[in-house]
Amino acid sequence: MQKIRYFDHAATTSVAEDVLKEMIKYFKLNFGNYSSIYSLGRHNRKTIEDSRTKVAKVINANSKEIYFTGCGSESDNLAIKGIAYANKNKGNHIITTKIEHHAVLNSCETLEKQGFKITYLNVNEKGFINLEELENSITNNTILISIMFANNEIGTIQPIKDIGKIAKKHNVYFHTDAVQAIGNIKIDVQEMNIDLLSMSAHKFYGPKGVGALYVRSGIEFERIQDGGHQEKNKRAGTENVPGIVGIGKAIELIYKNFEEYNEKLRNLRDYYFSQVESKIKDIKINGDRQNRLPGNANISFKGVDGEELLLYLDAKGICASAGSACTTGSSSPSHVLVAIGLDNELAGGALRVTFGIENTKEDVDFLVDSLVEIVEKLRKNS
Repeated sequence: MQKIRYFDHAATTSVAEDVLKEMIKYFKLNFGNYSSIYSLGRHNRKTIEDSRTKVAKVINANSKEIYFTGCGSESDNLAIKGIAYANKNKGNHIITTKIEHHAVLNSCETLEKQGFKITYLNVNEKGFINLEELENSITNNTILISIMFANNEIGTIQPIKDIGKIAKKHNVYFHTDAVQAIGNIKIDVQEMNIDLLSMSAHKFYGPKGVGALYVRSGIEFERIQDGGHQEKNKRAGTENVPGIVGIGKAIELIYKNFEEYNEKLRNLRDYYFSQVESKIKDIKINGDRQNRLPGNANISFKGVDGEELLLYLDAKGICASAGSACTTGSSSPSHVLVAIGLDNELAGGALRVTFGIENTKEDVDFLVDSLVEIVEKLRKNS
Protein backbone atom coordinates (compact mmCIF):
# COMPACT_ATOMS: atom_id res chain seq x y z
CA MET A 1 0.00 0.00 0.00
CA GLN A 2 1.27 3.47 -0.93
CA LYS A 3 2.58 5.58 1.93
CA ILE A 4 0.61 8.77 2.55
CA ARG A 5 2.70 11.88 3.19
CA TYR A 6 0.54 14.58 4.73
CA PHE A 7 1.50 18.26 4.23
CA ASP A 8 -1.82 20.01 4.86
CA HIS A 9 -1.82 20.73 8.59
CA ALA A 10 -3.35 24.18 8.10
CA ALA A 11 -6.46 22.38 6.85
CA THR A 12 -6.63 19.91 9.73
CA THR A 13 -4.49 17.68 11.94
CA SER A 14 -4.87 14.16 13.24
CA VAL A 15 -6.02 13.77 16.84
CA ALA A 16 -3.07 13.21 19.18
CA GLU A 17 -3.06 9.81 20.87
CA ASP A 18 -3.14 11.27 24.39
CA VAL A 19 -6.04 13.52 23.39
CA LEU A 20 -8.00 10.55 22.03
CA LYS A 21 -7.40 8.56 25.23
CA GLU A 22 -8.83 11.39 27.32
CA MET A 23 -11.88 11.75 25.08
CA ILE A 24 -12.93 8.10 24.74
CA LYS A 25 -14.31 7.64 28.27
CA TYR A 26 -16.63 10.62 27.78
CA PHE A 27 -18.35 8.87 24.88
CA LYS A 28 -19.21 5.73 26.87
CA LEU A 29 -18.66 5.88 30.64
CA ASN A 30 -18.94 9.55 31.56
CA PHE A 31 -21.64 10.36 29.01
CA GLY A 32 -23.87 12.51 31.25
CA ASN A 33 -25.39 15.79 30.12
CA TYR A 34 -23.49 18.73 31.60
CA SER A 35 -26.77 20.46 32.48
CA SER A 36 -28.17 17.54 34.52
CA ILE A 37 -28.25 17.82 38.33
CA TYR A 38 -27.34 14.18 39.11
CA SER A 39 -23.77 13.06 39.74
CA LEU A 40 -23.06 11.89 36.18
CA GLY A 41 -23.88 15.38 34.94
CA ARG A 42 -22.09 17.16 37.77
CA HIS A 43 -18.91 15.22 37.04
CA ASN A 44 -18.92 16.46 33.47
CA ARG A 45 -19.59 19.98 34.65
CA LYS A 46 -16.29 19.90 36.52
CA THR A 47 -14.57 18.32 33.52
CA ILE A 48 -15.71 21.14 31.24
CA GLU A 49 -14.57 23.77 33.69
CA ASP A 50 -11.16 22.08 33.88
CA SER A 51 -10.87 22.34 30.08
CA ARG A 52 -12.00 25.96 30.22
CA THR A 53 -9.15 26.64 32.65
CA LYS A 54 -6.61 24.91 30.37
CA VAL A 55 -7.67 26.98 27.35
CA ALA A 56 -7.63 30.21 29.35
CA LYS A 57 -4.19 29.53 30.83
CA VAL A 58 -2.30 29.40 27.53
CA ILE A 59 -3.58 32.82 26.39
CA ASN A 60 -3.37 34.43 29.86
CA ALA A 61 -7.13 34.77 30.26
CA ASN A 62 -9.61 33.96 33.01
CA SER A 63 -11.59 30.75 32.63
CA LYS A 64 -14.84 32.75 32.88
CA GLU A 65 -13.85 34.49 29.64
CA ILE A 66 -13.84 31.26 27.58
CA TYR A 67 -16.92 30.12 25.65
CA PHE A 68 -16.91 26.76 23.88
CA THR A 69 -18.29 26.61 20.35
CA GLY A 70 -18.54 24.09 17.51
CA CYS A 71 -15.57 25.38 15.45
CA GLY A 72 -13.46 28.39 14.56
CA SER A 73 -16.02 29.63 12.05
CA GLU A 74 -18.73 29.69 14.71
CA SER A 75 -16.39 31.52 17.06
CA ASP A 76 -15.75 34.17 14.38
CA ASN A 77 -19.48 34.53 13.71
CA LEU A 78 -20.31 34.82 17.40
CA ALA A 79 -17.58 37.40 17.99
CA ILE A 80 -18.31 39.65 15.02
CA LYS A 81 -22.09 39.46 14.92
CA GLY A 82 -22.36 39.32 18.70
CA ILE A 83 -20.41 42.56 19.11
CA ALA A 84 -22.19 44.23 16.19
CA TYR A 85 -25.68 43.48 17.50
CA ALA A 86 -24.83 44.43 21.08
CA ASN A 87 -23.31 47.76 20.04
CA LYS A 88 -25.50 48.86 17.13
CA ASN A 89 -26.72 51.84 19.16
CA LYS A 90 -23.11 53.02 19.63
CA GLY A 91 -22.01 52.65 16.02
CA ASN A 92 -22.24 50.57 12.87
CA HIS A 93 -18.67 50.54 11.51
CA ILE A 94 -16.36 47.51 11.49
CA ILE A 95 -12.80 47.29 10.16
CA THR A 96 -11.29 44.09 8.79
CA THR A 97 -8.89 43.08 5.98
CA LYS A 98 -9.14 41.70 2.47
CA ILE A 99 -7.29 38.50 3.43
CA GLU A 100 -9.46 37.23 6.27
CA HIS A 101 -10.92 33.73 6.44
CA HIS A 102 -14.36 33.54 4.85
CA ALA A 103 -15.93 33.05 8.29
CA VAL A 104 -14.98 36.68 8.93
CA LEU A 105 -15.55 38.03 5.41
CA ASN A 106 -18.97 36.42 5.04
CA SER A 107 -20.03 37.53 8.52
CA CYS A 108 -19.13 41.08 7.54
CA GLU A 109 -21.01 40.70 4.25
CA THR A 110 -24.11 39.61 6.17
CA LEU A 111 -23.80 42.63 8.47
CA GLU A 112 -23.42 44.95 5.46
CA LYS A 113 -26.81 43.76 4.22
CA GLN A 114 -28.21 44.75 7.62
CA GLY A 115 -26.90 48.31 7.40
CA PHE A 116 -23.44 48.01 8.96
CA LYS A 117 -20.49 49.70 7.25
CA ILE A 118 -17.38 47.60 6.65
CA THR A 119 -13.88 48.81 5.80
CA TYR A 120 -11.68 46.17 4.15
CA LEU A 121 -8.04 47.11 4.62
CA ASN A 122 -5.50 46.48 1.88
CA VAL A 123 -2.35 44.47 2.49
CA ASN A 124 1.09 44.80 0.90
CA GLU A 125 2.85 42.20 -1.26
CA LYS A 126 3.85 40.24 1.87
CA GLY A 127 0.33 40.27 3.31
CA PHE A 128 0.81 42.88 6.05
CA ILE A 129 -1.68 45.63 6.82
CA ASN A 130 -0.58 49.27 7.07
CA LEU A 131 -1.02 50.42 10.68
CA GLU A 132 -1.43 54.05 9.61
CA GLU A 133 -4.23 53.05 7.22
CA LEU A 134 -5.88 51.12 10.05
CA GLU A 135 -5.80 54.07 12.43
CA ASN A 136 -6.99 56.49 9.76
CA SER A 137 -9.95 54.20 9.04
CA ILE A 138 -11.33 54.51 12.57
CA THR A 139 -14.32 56.82 12.91
CA ASN A 140 -16.65 57.81 15.73
CA ASN A 141 -18.93 54.96 14.60
CA THR A 142 -16.26 52.23 14.68
CA ILE A 143 -17.19 49.49 17.15
CA LEU A 144 -14.92 46.59 16.14
CA ILE A 145 -11.62 45.78 14.48
CA SER A 146 -11.32 42.15 13.33
CA ILE A 147 -7.91 41.16 11.96
CA MET A 148 -6.57 37.62 11.82
CA PHE A 149 -3.49 36.77 13.85
CA ALA A 150 -1.82 34.73 11.10
CA ASN A 151 -3.02 34.05 7.58
CA ASN A 152 -4.10 30.51 6.77
CA GLU A 153 -2.81 30.61 3.18
CA ILE A 154 0.47 32.56 3.18
CA GLY A 155 1.31 32.35 6.89
CA THR A 156 1.84 36.09 7.41
CA ILE A 157 1.75 37.07 11.11
CA GLN A 158 0.20 40.49 11.63
CA PRO A 159 1.57 43.03 14.17
CA ILE A 160 -1.13 42.08 16.64
CA LYS A 161 0.27 43.92 19.65
CA ASP A 162 0.41 47.18 17.65
CA ILE A 163 -3.12 46.64 16.38
CA GLY A 164 -4.28 46.08 19.95
CA LYS A 165 -2.68 49.35 21.05
CA ILE A 166 -4.48 51.27 18.31
CA ALA A 167 -7.81 49.68 19.18
CA LYS A 168 -7.39 50.43 22.88
CA LYS A 169 -6.31 54.02 22.17
CA HIS A 170 -9.55 54.64 20.24
CA ASN A 171 -11.76 52.61 22.60
CA VAL A 172 -12.65 50.10 19.87
CA TYR A 173 -13.03 46.36 20.48
CA PHE A 174 -10.37 44.16 18.87
CA HIS A 175 -11.13 40.62 17.70
CA THR A 176 -8.54 38.30 16.17
CA ASP A 177 -9.08 35.03 14.35
CA ALA A 178 -6.24 33.01 15.91
CA VAL A 179 -7.27 29.66 14.42
CA GLN A 180 -3.89 29.21 12.69
CA ALA A 181 -1.88 30.89 15.45
CA ILE A 182 -2.77 28.67 18.40
CA GLY A 183 0.05 26.18 18.94
CA ASN A 184 2.43 28.10 16.65
CA ILE A 185 2.65 31.42 18.51
CA LYS A 186 2.68 32.33 22.20
CA ILE A 187 -0.34 34.54 22.82
CA ASP A 188 -1.00 36.86 25.75
CA VAL A 189 -4.39 38.56 25.40
CA GLN A 190 -3.55 41.03 28.18
CA GLU A 191 -0.21 42.16 26.79
CA MET A 192 -1.57 42.27 23.23
CA ASN A 193 -4.81 44.11 24.14
CA ILE A 194 -6.95 41.45 22.48
CA ASP A 195 -10.63 41.68 23.44
CA LEU A 196 -11.95 38.65 21.56
CA LEU A 197 -10.09 35.65 20.11
CA SER A 198 -11.25 32.64 18.07
CA MET A 199 -9.68 29.16 17.96
CA SER A 200 -10.44 25.66 16.66
CA ALA A 201 -9.23 22.39 18.20
CA HIS A 202 -8.61 20.43 15.00
CA LYS A 203 -5.81 22.81 13.97
CA PHE A 204 -3.62 21.73 16.91
CA TYR A 205 -4.16 17.95 17.12
CA GLY A 206 -7.54 18.12 18.81
CA PRO A 207 -10.90 16.87 17.51
CA LYS A 208 -13.07 18.45 14.85
CA GLY A 209 -16.39 19.90 15.96
CA VAL A 210 -15.17 22.03 18.84
CA GLY A 211 -13.73 25.53 19.12
CA ALA A 212 -13.52 28.32 21.64
CA LEU A 213 -14.06 32.05 21.85
CA TYR A 214 -12.32 34.30 24.35
CA VAL A 215 -14.23 37.44 25.29
CA ARG A 216 -12.70 39.88 27.76
CA SER A 217 -14.69 40.27 30.98
CA GLY A 218 -17.12 43.18 30.90
CA ILE A 219 -17.68 43.10 27.14
CA GLU A 220 -21.30 42.57 26.18
CA PHE A 221 -22.10 40.52 23.09
CA GLU A 222 -25.34 39.01 21.85
CA ARG A 223 -25.98 35.34 21.28
CA ILE A 224 -26.69 34.46 17.66
CA GLN A 225 -28.23 31.03 18.22
CA ASP A 226 -31.57 30.45 19.91
CA GLY A 227 -32.13 27.57 22.31
CA GLY A 228 -31.15 26.81 25.88
CA HIS A 229 -28.96 28.71 28.31
CA GLN A 230 -25.69 26.84 27.86
CA GLU A 231 -22.30 28.59 27.87
CA LYS A 232 -23.46 31.35 30.17
CA ASN A 233 -26.48 31.96 27.95
CA LYS A 234 -24.29 32.82 24.95
CA ARG A 235 -24.21 29.58 22.97
CA ALA A 236 -27.28 27.33 22.96
CA GLY A 237 -26.87 23.59 22.50
CA THR A 238 -25.96 20.51 24.54
CA GLU A 239 -22.29 20.69 25.48
CA ASN A 240 -19.94 18.50 23.44
CA VAL A 241 -18.22 17.03 26.49
CA PRO A 242 -15.77 14.70 24.64
CA GLY A 243 -14.84 17.51 22.27
CA ILE A 244 -14.34 20.00 25.08
CA VAL A 245 -12.15 17.48 26.90
CA GLY A 246 -10.23 17.13 23.63
CA ILE A 247 -9.60 20.83 23.10
CA GLY A 248 -8.42 21.22 26.68
CA LYS A 249 -5.97 18.33 26.45
CA ALA A 250 -4.76 19.29 22.96
CA ILE A 251 -3.98 22.91 23.84
CA GLU A 252 -2.23 21.79 27.02
CA LEU A 253 -0.02 19.35 25.08
CA ILE A 254 0.85 21.64 22.18
CA TYR A 255 2.13 24.36 24.50
CA LYS A 256 3.92 21.90 26.78
CA ASN A 257 6.27 21.09 23.89
CA PHE A 258 5.97 24.47 22.17
CA GLU A 259 9.65 25.32 21.54
CA GLU A 260 10.71 21.89 20.29
CA TYR A 261 7.63 21.50 18.09
CA ASN A 262 7.90 24.87 16.39
CA GLU A 263 11.67 24.64 15.90
CA LYS A 264 11.05 21.39 14.03
CA LEU A 265 8.44 23.05 11.80
CA ARG A 266 10.71 26.02 11.04
CA ASN A 267 13.59 23.72 10.11
CA LEU A 268 11.41 21.65 7.76
CA ARG A 269 9.92 24.78 6.18
CA ASP A 270 13.28 26.46 5.60
CA TYR A 271 14.79 23.25 4.22
CA TYR A 272 11.84 22.92 1.84
CA PHE A 273 12.24 26.51 0.66
CA SER A 274 15.97 26.05 0.01
CA GLN A 275 15.48 22.78 -1.88
CA VAL A 276 12.71 24.11 -4.11
CA GLU A 277 14.64 27.31 -4.86
CA SER A 278 17.75 25.36 -5.84
CA LYS A 279 15.97 22.77 -8.02
CA ILE A 280 13.00 24.53 -9.69
CA LYS A 281 13.12 27.75 -11.70
CA ASP A 282 10.44 30.42 -12.06
CA ILE A 283 8.89 30.20 -8.62
CA LYS A 284 7.67 32.80 -6.16
CA ILE A 285 7.49 32.41 -2.38
CA ASN A 286 4.26 34.03 -1.18
CA GLY A 287 4.15 35.87 2.13
CA ASP A 288 7.02 37.14 4.25
CA ARG A 289 10.08 34.89 4.38
CA GLN A 290 10.65 35.32 8.12
CA ASN A 291 7.59 36.71 9.87
CA ARG A 292 5.32 33.79 9.02
CA LEU A 293 3.91 30.70 10.68
CA PRO A 294 6.72 28.19 11.30
CA GLY A 295 5.10 25.38 9.33
CA ASN A 296 3.70 27.39 6.40
CA ALA A 297 5.20 27.39 2.90
CA ASN A 298 3.25 28.86 -0.01
CA ILE A 299 4.99 28.84 -3.40
CA SER A 300 3.70 29.76 -6.85
CA PHE A 301 5.03 27.76 -9.80
CA LYS A 302 4.93 29.78 -13.02
CA GLY A 303 3.28 28.00 -15.92
CA VAL A 304 1.63 25.36 -13.73
CA ASP A 305 -2.04 24.81 -12.89
CA GLY A 306 -2.36 24.34 -9.14
CA GLU A 307 -5.27 21.91 -9.34
CA GLU A 308 -3.41 19.70 -11.81
CA LEU A 309 -0.36 19.83 -9.59
CA LEU A 310 -2.41 18.63 -6.61
CA LEU A 311 -3.81 15.70 -8.59
CA TYR A 312 -0.34 14.55 -9.64
CA LEU A 313 0.90 14.88 -6.06
CA ASP A 314 -2.09 12.92 -4.80
CA ALA A 315 -1.19 10.10 -7.18
CA LYS A 316 2.13 9.90 -5.34
CA GLY A 317 0.42 9.85 -1.93
CA ILE A 318 1.17 13.50 -1.16
CA CYS A 319 -1.51 15.64 0.50
CA ALA A 320 -1.13 19.40 0.05
CA SER A 321 -3.36 22.34 -0.86
CA ALA A 322 -3.80 25.07 -3.43
CA GLY A 323 -5.09 27.39 -0.69
CA SER A 324 -7.68 27.34 2.08
CA ALA A 325 -9.50 24.02 2.49
CA CYS A 326 -12.70 26.03 2.95
CA THR A 327 -12.56 27.29 -0.65
CA THR A 328 -11.70 24.01 -2.38
CA GLY A 329 -13.82 23.63 -5.50
CA SER A 330 -13.98 27.34 -6.24
CA SER A 331 -12.94 28.28 -9.78
CA SER A 332 -11.82 31.74 -8.66
CA PRO A 333 -8.20 32.45 -7.68
CA SER A 334 -7.46 32.78 -3.97
CA HIS A 335 -8.67 36.12 -2.60
CA VAL A 336 -5.54 36.20 -0.44
CA LEU A 337 -3.16 35.82 -3.40
CA VAL A 338 -5.13 38.40 -5.40
CA ALA A 339 -4.92 40.82 -2.45
CA ILE A 340 -1.11 40.56 -2.31
CA GLY A 341 -0.93 41.43 -6.01
CA LEU A 342 -0.38 38.11 -7.77
CA ASP A 343 -1.56 37.83 -11.36
CA ASN A 344 -3.85 34.99 -12.38
CA GLU A 345 -0.99 32.78 -13.55
CA LEU A 346 0.94 32.93 -10.29
CA ALA A 347 -2.21 32.78 -8.15
CA GLY A 348 -3.42 29.76 -10.12
CA GLY A 349 -0.08 28.00 -9.75
CA ALA A 350 0.19 28.29 -5.97
CA LEU A 351 0.86 25.32 -3.72
CA ARG A 352 0.42 25.56 0.05
CA VAL A 353 2.46 23.09 2.08
CA THR A 354 1.99 23.10 5.86
CA PHE A 355 4.18 20.90 8.03
CA GLY A 356 3.25 19.00 11.17
CA ILE A 357 4.55 16.84 13.95
CA GLU A 358 4.84 13.62 11.92
CA ASN A 359 6.75 15.09 8.97
CA THR A 360 10.44 14.31 8.45
CA LYS A 361 13.31 15.59 6.31
CA GLU A 362 12.95 12.44 4.21
CA ASP A 363 9.31 13.36 3.58
CA VAL A 364 10.42 16.79 2.36
CA ASP A 365 12.99 15.23 0.02
CA PHE A 366 10.28 13.01 -1.47
CA LEU A 367 7.98 16.01 -1.88
CA VAL A 368 10.66 18.12 -3.59
CA ASP A 369 11.74 15.30 -5.91
CA SER A 370 8.10 14.80 -6.84
CA LEU A 371 7.63 18.51 -7.50
CA VAL A 372 10.71 18.63 -9.75
CA GLU A 373 9.28 15.80 -11.86
CA ILE A 374 5.67 17.01 -11.94
CA VAL A 375 6.37 20.70 -12.54
CA GLU A 376 8.65 19.83 -15.49
CA LYS A 377 5.95 17.59 -16.95
CA LEU A 378 3.17 20.17 -16.54
CA ARG A 379 5.25 22.95 -18.04
CA LYS A 380 6.07 20.82 -21.08
CA ASN A 381 2.39 20.05 -21.57
CA SER A 382 1.17 23.60 -21.13
